[in-house]
Amino acid sequence: MDKKLILEKAKQYRDYTAKNLSEIIKIPGFSTTEKERVALLKKMCEEAGMEDVHLDGLGSLLARVGNGKKKLVFDAHIDTVGVGDPSQWKTPPHSGLIKDGLVYGRGASDQLGGAASMITAGRILKEMAYNGDYQVWFSFTVLEEDCDGLCWKYLIEEEKFIPDFAVSTEPTSCRLYRGHRGRMEIQIDIKGVSCHGSAPERGDSAAYKAARAALALEKLNAELQPDDDGFLGKGTIVVSQIKVHGPSQCAVPDQAMLYCDRRLTWGEDDKLAIAQVEDALRKAGVDNFTVHMPEYSQPAYTGKLYKQELYFPTWKIPADHVLVKSGVEAYSELFSKAPVVDKWTFSTNGVAICGRHKIPVIGFGPGDEAQAHAPNEITRIDDLEIAAAFYAALPYMLEKQA
Repeated sequence: MDKKLILEKAKQYRDYTAKNLSEIIKIPGFSTTEKERVALLKKMCEEAGMEDVHLDGLGSLLARVGNGKKKLVFDAHIDTVGVGDPSQWKTPPHSGLIKDGLVYGRGASDQLGGAASMITAGRILKEMAYNGDYQVWFSFTVLEEDCDGLCWKYLIEEEKFIPDFAVSTEPTSCRLYRGHRGRMEIQIDIKGVSCHGSAPERGDSAAYKAARAALALEKLNAELQPDDDGFLGKGTIVVSQIKVHGPSQCAVPDQAMLYCDRRLTWGEDDKLAIAQVEDALRKAGVDNFTVHMPEYSQPAYTGKLYKQELYFPTWKIPADHVLVKSGVEAYSELFSKAPVVDKWTFSTNGVAICGRHKIPVIGFGPGDEAQAHAPNEITRIDDLEIAAAFYAALPYMLEKQA
């Protein structure tokens, strides 16, 4: 690995990376509407000299450098959440403003900054004529904000695109991450018996059952335990929606729905989580309820419909795994200090790559996790430069560790 050349090129392309990020931000791309943003990214990959630039059936973009027998993939989802309340933004959400060492706009950290640094890394590797043990792939994936991992479940299971290693470029503040909790969505439907509101004792209120259920889940959340080694922390459950219905505003409601976000630590899965909810409700005296996991069912911008249950498995890889060690060595070699090794709080496409399919993943990305989904989102141009250098260095270091 030519450390000096990689750092020189990352610095040389610092403004190029920032400008690319700015241009990507300027084209809105929410889940299921990413078509124009993907077209821009395709052009950028081609101009950077990448090979085999193509789209999959869902509209994710893939591009390659190198011809090795093994596959190393850098992944960035390129859809973003909406802007929320526009009045809370000090600069327009899709301005892509570059100022004072920062790039502004929706997706700057989550996670278009990673995509921009990947393009620069691909350009660096092409200019260095990388021809090592790996095909270095760059995936710019869709639908993550709606259904994290679905894009990779499709790539692996339907297109048979199976990497040996992957790097998520979600924001890590240029730390190296090796896992995060999983998650799932849970829906609880409760039935009561309606009657006229003037004599509520004649009915069985679904609203009161829902209230007892919500308090039972609050208690369950407090009782959930951390993983054995304390790396990922405890699981959580929170009621995110409650809806109550009845025949009229003058009636005891006979239907209620609670929607829950459940975060899963190591050793927890969907079956355990659903059983815990059912047990908590029974202990709280709630009856006539069902608990199930909903399904994601929205067509991609290509028109392709690919469904998935809303379950996103927990994942982590050991600190001494060759991919983690290679990441630590690459960072240390480039920047003369060891990286912080940690985990995400939120969920990423790693739920499919590693959680479902056991393909080792690490995380390294520009920007801060706290910027995700927040107004006035920014990322540091310094981070973009660091990430581009790290991505270009990693395949060389993996070969050294082999």
